[in-house]
Amino acid sequence: MWMAFALILYLLFQLGIGVWVSRRIKNTTDYFLAGRGLGLFFASFSIFAVWFGAETCMGAAGAIFEVGLSGGRAEPFGYSLCLILMALFVARQLWAKKLVTLADFFRMRFGTMVETLAVWILIPASLVWAAAQVRAFGQILSVSTPLSVDLAVLLAAGVIVAYTVLGGLLSDVITDVVQGSILCLGLILLLGFSLWQLGGLEVAWSSIEIERFSFRDPDESLLARMDTWMIPIIGSLVAQEVLSRIFACRSASVARNAGFMAAGLYLSVGLIPVFLGLIGPQFSIQHDHYDQFLPLLAAEILPPVVYIIFCGALLSAILSTVDTTLLVVSALVSQNFVKVIWSELSDSKMLLISRLIVVGSGVLALILAYSAESIYDLVELSSSLGAAGVLVITFVGLHSSWGGPRAAIAALVVGMISLPIAEFVLEWEAPFLTSILSAMLAYSLGSLLDRAGSSRVKPTRLKA
Repeated sequence: MWMAFALILYLLFQLGIGVWVSRRIKNTTDYFLAGRGLGLFFASFSIFAVWFGAETCMGAAGAIFEVGLSGGRAEPFGYSLCLILMALFVARQLWAKKLVTLADFFRMRFGTMVETLAVWILIPASLVWAAAQVRAFGQILSVSTPLSVDLAVLLAAGVIVAYTVLGGLLSDVITDVVQGSILCLGLILLLGFSLWQLGGLEVAWSSIEIERFSFRDPDESLLARMDTWMIPIIGSLVAQEVLSRIFACRSASVARNAGFMAAGLYLSVGLIPVFLGLIGPQFSIQHDHYDQFLPLLAAEILPPVVYIIFCGALLSAILSTVDTTLLVVSALVSQNFVKVIWSELSDSKMLLISRLIVVGSGVLALILAYSAESIYDLVELSSSLGAAGVLVITFVGLHSSWGGPRAAIAALVVGMISLPIAEFVLEWEAPFLTSILSAMLAYSLGSLLDRAGSSRVKPTRLKA
């Protein structure tokens, strides 16, 4: 029972940060962008904490424990590359446009119809990602406290929603630093005790079967392997969860460098769950699902006090992601839907509406969490859900003047429907790559329609 008490205190501490920060929230810019004043340290650490979710700690470690490195290509390797590419090709360019959400860029470049359509594509991906973290929370509590999973998850979700409602992005960033620090400490402690249990690094390393080091799944084709890598590398390249931190930076150089630093930190810390998954078979861990491997390992080998720190680390990984996704959904709905319909609303009313949307998003994430089979499946789904069209129109729209509203709409619609068709109807080996290529083709055809439509408009002769 004392374990549950410690976790509850930790959650209440997070709530206290939200209450403290809430006094500084005066308008929606403060709420969603922390006043656009993030420096390099806070931006980098916050991006790392947001990116380092439950799937990195539990999903990837469990998958690698089951099948070796081929089960963990996305985490941390693919998503680290994703952050590097984001810093190279997206961060400075989007920061310069002074956006609140990615959909703001779509409105500026393609018009309100594209903006609205993109919002309803982006929102489900964020909710599914939040649901993955909520599900992980239940997995941790099921092996670490006497509380029922349903009660504990509801309690935690209530606290997360509360401090996000109160403090917005600024409270998220501050709690990210706290949560990220505890996350690093917890994983380092678990690694140290695991190596001590096995007799040291050399013994543990030499005991890993050589085939577990292979990234290649012998049962998949080259095309399927490429598809698996591309989902994390480019599927989340324009994820609003990270872009919200980019938009909140104080300068373009900070935005870009924060991406690079976050990628390095993410890969470094992410290698710890990878290594634990590789040496996992050397422990006698009985589990019902591979998502439970890491918390069960910690429960078996860590002393009680250290185990509390580790549980706090896992909870930190979850909390830092859930609060961000809820805030992202609120920003998209309030700024790119409500504000478009009711443009006359005052900023104070928009702030109230934004906070109410956070509450509704939390409820939806809970519902989704109980309908999925695993954390890793939810994250893979969120990375590929409608991502093709959004990625194509962002890159083409950002780096060229080619194409207009018809091209963007065609890419969004085709990108959204081509993935389930390719995967479930046609059962192709590379459904995600198929959706990317389909969205690019749709954009190209749509741009021809845009050009044809503009050419039909006859120029007006000026009077002399």
